[in-house]
Amino acid sequence: MEKDWVCVFQTGQSFQAEIAKEILENEEIKCVILNENESAFPSVGNIEVMVHKDFAEKATEFLKDLIN
Repeated sequence: MEKDWVCVFQTGQSFQAEIAKEILENEEIKCVILNENESAFPSVGNIEVMVHKDFAEKATEFLKDLIN
């Protein structure tokens, strides 16, 4: 992972991470999904959506409805 990237959304469901990514990309915020799920146990672990720290506040605002 590149330096200065932070997690703005965390979930156990890949479809929620994809929704978050789409929301951010529609707002022209570059993001990546880190999937830390165990391959043998897909329901164990977290999926994180990461953005550069300079966009973390904006990204969190765009994702507030998804987070709650």
